[in-house]
Amino acid sequence: MVQIRPITDLRKTTEISEICHQSEDPIFITKNGYGDLVIMSIEAYEKQLAKAVLYAKLADAEKQVADGIKLIDADEVFLQLKNNHAK
Repeated sequence: MVQIRPITDLRKTTEISEICHQSEDPIFITKNGYGDLVIMSIEAYEKQLAKAVLYAKLADAEKQVADGIKLIDADEVFLQLKNNHAK
């Protein structure tokens, strides 16, 4: 569940840390009633970053397919890797 907290709650470091580690959802911090910061655990951040990298790679692959770049069958790739590294 998304949480929105005022910036003064950042003084409660232990509580905020526990909330971040209990949920993968970020905590939105407001200042004077407006959005100011987003905080999350390192683990949640790394998962979000990994997803963003994966989505970027998928978008690049889809663009390559749309542009007509020659594709190689996965079985062929694995066979080439096996032949190159099985010595």
